[in-house]
Amino acid sequence: MIKARIVVTLKNGVLDPQGKAIEGALGTLGFGGVHGIRQGKVFDVVVDGDDRAKAETDLKAMCEQLLANTVIENYAVEIA
Repeated sequence: MIKARIVVTLKNGVLDPQGKAIEGALGTLGFGGVHGIRQGKVFDVVVDGDDRAKAETDLKAMCEQLLANTVIENYAVEIA
């Protein structure tokens, strides 16, 4: 069994309205000086088997086909 974490974030230059909303809300809550917030997604995945190379290939394919919109998002696969 292989455990992995996939982190998906917006590419630089892509507008992030959720990040801006979070930034505004934090300011309203009194957390001044916070800026440049970008939101993203995290997926924790467990893959059966012990072939790390195959798992990494499969995880990247999952990102390319479903988990990330590669036109506007980047992704990183971290295998534990």
